[in-house]
Amino acid sequence: MHYKFITIEGNIGAGKTTLANMLAKHFSAKLILEEFADNPFLPLFYERPQQYAFPLELFFMAERYKQLKDMLQTKDLFSDVVISDYLFIKSLLFAKINLPEEEYSLYQKLFDIINPQLVQPELLIFLNAPVTRLQENIRHRNRSYEQQIPDEYLLNVHDMYMQYIKQHPVRTLVIDTTKVDFLRQPEDFKSLLAALDKEYEPGMHYLKL
Repeated sequence: MHYKFITIEGNIGAGKTTLANMLAKHFSAKLILEEFADNPFLPLFYERPQQYAFPLELFFMAERYKQLKDMLQTKDLFSDVVISDYLFIKSLLFAKINLPEEEYSLYQKLFDIINPQLVQPELLIFLNAPVTRLQENIRHRNRSYEQQIPDEYLLNVHDMYMQYIKQHPVRTLVIDTTKVDFLRQPEDFKSLLAALDKEYEPGMHYLKL
């Protein structure tokens, strides 16, 4: 495989962590997972988003920075493969959706100080899923505070990711999750592994089955 640092991204409920675990196991990779359960503001945000959006996003950014910074300081950073289930830029993308203009401006200043200190992934795997599939997955994993997420919010998150990927020279492999089942269809996972043997130019590429 050509990539030492791969990040998996996608909407809420797209299956990021599941695929990250599968790839990490296959490549015996170091695994970095979003520690969302440690964020005390997450359940509160879904109840009262206007009140808790800023501390929510600030906590997430601090935790993501700490995780990725610790990885950066590891001496043998790229002696092995690293798999992550989030991009650091997601802090800014979600903040843009959730924060009012004044708070977002402050948040962006903090982000711009921190972001240059971090290693960026060599490849982004983006899991593209329709809202109906996302809501089905959200119901299935049964986190109580997620059960009332409106479709409109998921659509906004999707649009924000697409805008970012299209406007930045990110080497991205897009996967239509309605056409694959990595857990139950071994051939689908083999197709992904074969795709990871290719060297991609910056820009969007699609997994071909």
